[in-house]
Amino acid sequence: MAWPESLNSHIGPQRCMESPEALLTSTAEVRPIVKRLALALEVQFLILCGLSHPAFTTPPNYATRLSHLLTLKSFTPLWCPTITTEPTEQTLSSLALHLSPHSLSLLSAIAFPSRTAITAFSTAALSLTTPLLPPREDTFIIAALGKDVELIDSTFLLSFCGDDISRVNVLVPTIATPSGLVQLLGTGRGRKVLCPVPRVVGLEEPPVVPDFLRELEAAGWVPIRVDAYETRWLGPACGKGVVELSEGRLLDAMVFTSSGEVEGLLKSLREFGWDWEMVRRRWPHLVVAAHGPVTAAGAERLGVTVDVVSGRFDSFQGVVDAVEAKLRGLDSSCM
Repeated sequence: MAWPESLNSHIGPQRCMESPEALLTSTAEVRPIVKRLALALEVQFLILCGLSHPAFTTPPNYATRLSHLLTLKSFTPLWCPTITTEPTEQTLSSLALHLSPHSLSLLSAIAFPSRTAITAFSTAALSLTTPLLPPREDTFIIAALGKDVELIDSTFLLSFCGDDISRVNVLVPTIATPSGLVQLLGTGRGRKVLCPVPRVVGLEEPPVVPDFLRELEAAGWVPIRVDAYETRWLGPACGKGVVELSEGRLLDAMVFTSSGEVEGLLKSLREFGWDWEMVRRRWPHLVVAAHGPVTAAGAERLGVTVDVVSGRFDSFQGVVDAVEAKLRGLDSSCM
């Protein structure tokens, strides 16, 4: 390894001829540079040995999948959830009202913008007479994102439309974003589409859902919003796991999978007298990764600069691969 240029101006044979007082001053100047160099070397050594420590703020219902993928990369993940995303009795009751035969007969499509929306739908359907979809002449559309479509399986379809699966057309956009859903749905021509979305509690509602509904309207659809589940801040102490990391413990990456997680962490950090700049100062080599462009845009809007955006965001595998490529200096097209 080449000797850092930043040290050449402080250390050299000519400095050995200086007075003891001058050398002491020189040592004081060099010490922080050497400390930073040692930290950088330690980071790279641990990364190469597969001992990286990424933190992730994913809600409990998504955490197991992401943690497993990180562990498969020989990472040692730190789970620090900042929000929950789950249906409540109130949201399930509200959703069930839209699943009656009469209500469904007025709809042409359902657009699921998240995995939790599908889970909430299936849970609400358990208390209703199935199949839900009444007889109709035209094909009903169900749209979902990426690997979320795994939940629209034979059990789901049997509950929704019975044995005649041909009555339903399941759409999955190539680009796994709400905008991708809108583009795939095409022109609405005044048709109604049910949009099961979250009710946000304890945080500001991100622009994702309002933008999604506006895009549907612009495409000629009549979006019917229903709060199918809650996105809820986990409270002032949710960032404690990050704050309590000792100075000697490395934090190599922070993985965000939604902008709500970012806001939740920042709000908790403020409760501890921290801000994002303090996080950056404590871990100057921290890699901030976002699961897709929507999350990245939300993080940037909140003042958190994103280093890595997964190019593949139909599943968590994309962001995990992107983090690995960034930390280990691999060639990647994920940026």
